[in-house]
Amino acid sequence: MRDGDMIAITGNGGGMLEADAVFAALEARFLKTGHPRDLVLVHALGVGDGSVRGVNRFAHEGMVRRVIGGHWSWSPRMQALARNNLIEAFTLPAGVISTLLRESGAKRPGLVTRTGLNTAYDPRNGGGAANSAARAADPLSEIVILGGEEYVRYLPLHPDLAIVRGTYCDAQGNLSCAEEAGDLDAYAVALSAKNAGGRVVAQVREIRADSACPARLVQIPGIFVDQVVVDAEQPQTHAGGYELSLAGFPGAAEAPKGKFAGLSLPTGARAVIARRAAAEIRAGQSVNFGFGIPGGIAAILSEQDRLQGIWLTVEQGIHNGQLIDGALFGAAAFPSAIMRSTDQFDFYSGGGVDIAFLGAGEIDASGNVNVSRLGQDVVGPGGFVDISQGAKAVVFCGTFAASGLAVQVDAGRLNVNREGSIPKFVKQVREVTFCGHCALKQGKPIMYITERAVFRLTEQGVTLVEIAPGVDLQSQILDQMAFVPAISPDLAQMDASCFVTDPSSAGPVGLLPEGAAHA
Repeated sequence: MRDGDMIAITGNGGGMLEADAVFAALEARFLKTGHPRDLVLVHALGVGDGSVRGVNRFAHEGMVRRVIGGHWSWSPRMQALARNNLIEAFTLPAGVISTLLRESGAKRPGLVTRTGLNTAYDPRNGGGAANSAARAADPLSEIVILGGEEYVRYLPLHPDLAIVRGTYCDAQGNLSCAEEAGDLDAYAVALSAKNAGGRVVAQVREIRADSACPARLVQIPGIFVDQVVVDAEQPQTHAGGYELSLAGFPGAAEAPKGKFAGLSLPTGARAVIARRAAAEIRAGQSVNFGFGIPGGIAAILSEQDRLQGIWLTVEQGIHNGQLIDGALFGAAAFPSAIMRSTDQFDFYSGGGVDIAFLGAGEIDASGNVNVSRLGQDVVGPGGFVDISQGAKAVVFCGTFAASGLAVQVDAGRLNVNREGSIPKFVKQVREVTFCGHCALKQGKPIMYITERAVFRLTEQGVTLVEIAPGVDLQSQILDQMAFVPAISPDLAQMDASCFVTDPSSAGPVGLLPEGAAHA
């Protein structure tokens, strides 16, 4: 690897497809020699453990000069470099980065899409530049007009090196992800570098005989691969070892053992929000759940015996199965299908999701939502923009306020014992990750569900339609908002069934890795 190289990597928070042995070797080389330095790092999803692994390996002053990332929260060290303007920090939608790498590898003129229009990723609104160092750099996109319609053209990326991972390969370098929890964008990452004249390094657990590497299980053909690094101890995820149920093996045990414990139903405010959100789902719908509070909805549906009636997907390429919440969100036990995340994002962008449930960091009077810049740090949107713009309907799920909120559910009522110190309903969002007026123009149904109130987006703006029993309208809703919402003339109470005194009494539902906290 040379100074100044562009590196594209694959991976997902929780350790899925994380080639950390290679990352660690690069980190050790830099710390010893000061090289390679001034790298450009490209990653679509969050990669790391919030401490030392993944993208954190590159987070040393001088090692990288630019990062183009879809999600940054798994690397607080890289966030610190961005905050201090020690790197050029760019965020782009995760699906944009993955599919842009694919388009770049095919030598097409970048990615032309509506994803990102009228958000922080629109070049007229900063184009994803997340700090002043990035704003002074060359832009990553431009607006183009095709057939009288506006699109964003994200400019091609041509990595010098791709770092990918699989379970095993054969002597020809044919790479299989057969026992991994996902395929992610490994193929697109490899393609982008190989066809740009770059190199592809693949980390695997083992090299097998050709006869033990079936062609149908190859994700990346050997013609792409220049070098193989064997890490016999590589884990499937940060939970350690390999759990074959996460790869959908029919011969796996009926329930994962050892590393995984039962996922209990959500509690407190998260349970109220998840129960109210679950009421919006209809049998037969294609449904997407985002990371964080929406991740608890699956457990509620399982409790209600409704999971079999819907088709569930997450952006990592998983279809159905028992979703894992918390740190390993994006994996599932016994999925019915695992596809490339690039293909999953094509499905999302084309409108394949009937209803999506996503988080919300800030909401303003126009219905705009910010999830990508919170506090002092760059967060990035992950798949939020791709999903929210493509879904036929969107439900944003989050607590009414953040930091310190304490509520108690008591016999069908909600008691707010302590308000959060950070309001979420603000006069103007800090960054537009979701555009409210664009959704209205499309006629897309939009809801905002909190533990004490439910809002819909109407021509009058954010409109209060339901209030929790036990909550005072003036002091606990209106006085806590930086704007005055419209109030529906048919203002109703949230259903009492959302306020179950002890939701955990129903027992474990689904799976959660031991030691992983709920988002």
